[in-house]
Amino acid sequence: MPDPKLAQVAQRATDLDRAARFYERLLGSPPLARFDPPGLLFFSLGDGTRLLLEAGAPSALVYVRVGDVRETVERLRADGVPVESEPHVIFSHEDDTLGPAGTDEEMAFVRDSEGNLLGLVATSPKGRA
Repeated sequence: MPDPKLAQVAQRATDLDRAARFYERLLGSPPLARFDPPGLLFFSLGDGTRLLLEAGAPSALVYVRVGDVRETVERLRADGVPVESEPHVIFSHEDDTLGPAGTDEEMAFVRDSEGNLLGLVATSPKGRA
């Protein structure tokens, strides 16, 4: 049996047009597909994982890996996105258990266009912060 992999994450979105603009800007790519009705919007999160946006989904705390948390937060802030928690180091990777050894894991939290809390995550060389 192959190793299980995350296939899809669902997130509440009451306005698909507004959510499409937000996530296209955040992820840097257009939606994969839209089915309206019933009101489903899909984005790729890489490695075959999809983000499903739909009105009937519950709000979820989704963490998106980005290239640079600080740059991403500043870009989103310039777009008027509410920043709930500024970029900060969560922990340092001493070994490769949860991330590359010798790096710091940084996170920040913003509100997406639908009011959902969204975590942004990146690793950077240790001590950059």
